[in-house]
Amino acid sequence: MAALHPSPPFDELTYYPIQRWIRGTRDGTTVVDTRRAVLIWEPGKRVPIYAFPAEDVAIETNDDALSRGARPLDDPDLAGYVTLPWAALEHWYEEDEEVFVHPRDPFVRIDALHSSRHVKVERDGRLLAESESPILLFETGLPTRYYLPETDVDGSVLAESALQTGCPYKGFASYRDVVIDGRQHPNLFWYYKSPFDEVSGIRGYLAPYSERVDLVVDGEPQERPAGPLGRPATQEKRAA
Repeated sequence: MAALHPSPPFDELTYYPIQRWIRGTRDGTTVVDTRRAVLIWEPGKRVPIYAFPAEDVAIETNDDALSRGARPLDDPDLAGYVTLPWAALEHWYEEDEEVFVHPRDPFVRIDALHSSRHVKVERDGRLLAESESPILLFETGLPTRYYLPETDVDGSVLAESALQTGCPYKGFASYRDVVIDGRQHPNLFWYYKSPFDEVSGIRGYLAPYSERVDLVVDGEPQERPAGPLGRPATQEKRAA
């Protein structure tokens, strides 16, 4: 019988050695400096975190905030390794590149592909957008996202939103509400003002929040995604 390729969350602690130089700083001081980091996926968690040998972490005993956050791993294969909460430090780096939100998963791939599919976006029977030149963004473990040229979206129904979210693969997203017949639907579209180089093509494009709009692709209505791998969708601190 064929097996579905495994994808997090996993049922048990899972780790993967990486060869990247990892550093973390706070108040201009380097707290983590290691070339022996591993990524770990804790049971039930979708995204990895760093773990590193305790001797590669400079924690002063009087540094209460860091001391409370440092956590040794209770696993014989990872004896001597500790983790730190992402927010314990101000900046994280892989080699000389800053990393945002959480470590990048080496098993996640993102492809932003130009397409000629015909995409319509509707909400409550109102046409919000229609395009034959979308960019389809494929990200491992997430629903396909349809990024549409801003000129193909009805700007008369859009209103700026204060929400911003971050993604380690694409950058920092801003949002737009949709107003239909006086009713405001928050955050139905998102966009990246300055996407990372790997997906720079989506600059100037808007993506509908597929879980909350009706999509018709090449004449076929699409089911609203339930969220990654069938779990209920939530407003996470990242955008796809």
